[in-house]
Amino acid sequence: MAEVTKVVNYTDRMVAEMVAAYVQAPNSDTVAKLSEQLGKPTRSIVAKLVREGVYVAQQRVTKTGAPVVRKSDLVAQIQAAVGAELPTLEKASKADLQLLLDRVMGN
Repeated sequence: MAEVTKVVNYTDRMVAEMVAAYVQAPNSDTVAKLSEQLGKPTRSIVAKLVREGVYVAQQRVTKTGAPVVRKSDLVAQIQAAVGAELPTLEKASKADLQLLLDRVMGN
């Protein structure tokens, strides 16, 4: 029977350097630099950082830089403000929901 050898993708030294660099500056630029330095895809770097328990997902933002708000969150806020369950409200456009929430909240 042939012996199976496990191929190591990252050495302990590589992992230690990667974790140290990312903890110091947890952002996508650091991941890109690590990818270039180690010759590994950025997805591989992110996966390893996740396994090491140090990766912090970047907050999603819109084209304008504002945080992404889900329609379901807007509906929940509106329902809480008016004190009523409105099950079909999610069918409205996101812009209409935001306008409605602003008006209900007095903005």
